[in-house]
Amino acid sequence: MNWVPLAIGVGILVLLVLVIVPQMIKIVREYQRLMVFRLGRALGAKGPGLVILIPFVDRGVWVDLRELYLEIPHQTAITEDNATISIDFIVFYRVIDAAMSVIEVGNFAGAAQNIAATTLRSVVGDMALDEVLAKREVMNEVLRTKLDEVTERWGVKVTNVEIREVIPPPQVLDAMTRQMSAERTRRAVVTEAEGAKQAAITVAEGNKQSAILNAEGDRQAAILRAEGFALALTKIYESAQSVDGKTMSLQYLEALKQIGQSPSTKFVIPMELTRLLAGITGFAERSFGDGASGGSTPA
Repeated sequence: MNWVPLAIGVGILVLLVLVIVPQMIKIVREYQRLMVFRLGRALGAKGPGLVILIPFVDRGVWVDLRELYLEIPHQTAITEDNATISIDFIVFYRVIDAAMSVIEVGNFAGAAQNIAATTLRSVVGDMALDEVLAKREVMNEVLRTKLDEVTERWGVKVTNVEIREVIPPPQVLDAMTRQMSAERTRRAVVTEAEGAKQAAITVAEGNKQSAILNAEGDRQAAILRAEGFALALTKIYESAQSVDGKTMSLQYLEALKQIGQSPSTKFVIPMELTRLLAGITGFAERSFGDGASGGSTPA
């Protein structure tokens, strides 16, 4: 028995199985869909899970349902005030209808890039340069809305548009640099002036508080001096109440002694001292008179 033809037949069968089976059995993941065409007729999107195709009859086109992004390179546009600028941005999108994304558009990436470029020029043409530089969020929303209106018929939803870089003309860049430098200088001057103002206010407040504290200290010192002087006068008055007339006379005589030793030729004598001296003189006359009369009287 000749086994060679049989072995060749088995080998060809195994080869066909190895080639055909991968074409028949497709595993579709959760984030994918398989658009099936049978003899050129669309059968719809299949999946997720196991999908079986008829070899040489069915053809599948993979569709990714995840959110994807498309980078739009630098595009030159002219603003409303005739300034030429260069802008690049990113478009985020996701497929919401797998069948339409395959049937309605042949190359979504290329079509979306061209639509994004023309839409960008249309949006920038309605805005001034200052608005383009200052209102990126507005531009992002306008671009997203306009792009979504176009891609909606392709079964694609534009979820977000982000402008990455806006490059104005060199003359505008120089003017912006000078303006920024002047603004920083102005802020520095204002900050320095505010600091000097606050320092002057702080010094004035400190001087005010110091003056208040000094005045308060002087007032307290004056009160204490007055209280001490009043207390001293009270003590003197109390001491004077306990001094008799003879002691006062001796004190006045001591004062007269000191006055007599003074080189001055004029003296101011208080009235109390003259009355006291008159009393002392009368006392002395009585004392000496009594002594003389006593001496002439026989014992």
